[in-house]
Amino acid sequence: MANERIDALFRQPVCWLMDNGPEDDIAISSRIRLARNLSGEPFPVRSDDVSLTAVRDSVFGVLERADSMKETETCEFKVDELSELDRRFLLERHLISREFLNPRRGAGLVTNRGQGVFVMVNEEDHLRLQVLAPGFQLNEIWRRISLLDDELSMELPFAFDKTFGYLTSCPTNLGTGLRASVMLHLPGLVLTNQVQAVVQGVNKLGLAARGFYGEGSQTLGNLYQISNQSTLGESEEQIIRRLTSVIAQIIAHEKKARALLLANRQNYLMNHIGRAYGLLKHSYIISGDESLNSLSALRLGVDLNMFRSVNIHTVNELFLLVQAAHLQKYEGRELDQDGRDVARAALLRKFLQE
Repeated sequence: MANERIDALFRQPVCWLMDNGPEDDIAISSRIRLARNLSGEPFPVRSDDVSLTAVRDSVFGVLERADSMKETETCEFKVDELSELDRRFLLERHLISREFLNPRRGAGLVTNRGQGVFVMVNEEDHLRLQVLAPGFQLNEIWRRISLLDDELSMELPFAFDKTFGYLTSCPTNLGTGLRASVMLHLPGLVLTNQVQAVVQGVNKLGLAARGFYGEGSQTLGNLYQISNQSTLGESEEQIIRRLTSVIAQIIAHEKKARALLLANRQNYLMNHIGRAYGLLKHSYIISGDESLNSLSALRLGVDLNMFRSVNIHTVNELFLLVQAAHLQKYEGRELDQDGRDVARAALLRKFLQE
């Protein structure tokens, strides 16, 4: 049953990769996460399997009744009962964290793809509410996740302290428990050797620049997740307003870098994009990292209207399909690394020929 629901999820469009989001040539997606724990229950790091399973069952029941989750179909997953491949697939979709690759008993996930709502149960905290959307939409998704949070708090007694705010397993999440982020595609800043200065500037402002899979992950495909680090001492609106201001500045810098490349280093830019396109279209063996980095160059070319035969939908889909778990789902079989490199090249040739 779980396998069927995972397969159905694989076939569905990815809500946070749909187009028409604001600034979606540079801002790929926006996400807000709220960390919450249940008062009177030991936090997951101190709990046992029986308690965690009871918490999961209780939270699943509340989410089933939540009005804000009823507009489109909701699916529940007992993550500890999924295969490793299925868990990796969910990670690649940005629906679970890397901590859920080796989950404890009682780990759960509730998805509402149509609304971009995803709730992890018994990760580091009892609940991790998440809303994802395409483009640069922090204010809109804050409105949506705030409504869900208010609704759940009517049935679930969240652990809260008048001084410290919402109580969390990690002190860095105390207060609002809010982590907001925007995934940015920054090839212009990378090619003009400005990205490190931007990352350092972001860090000085109390924000963080993370890789493709969030905290502790490497940067692939010139994709950077910019997020707040502090959750205590500011309101949710202040955090989002500060992050929004910085993201807008980074987008402006990326646009300027792309314009400078076109004006002053056009042959270099065309060579970079053309080589990447040739590699993707004509390789017979290609790794995942090489694919993502080449797709980044191809996406830049599409954004700059350099291609008639390739559209942004194809590039967005390939960003997911070349990853290991998605590739095996697409092939309908498990593959070793050599097999994945061959299958990945065949998939790229097929999509780009079409």
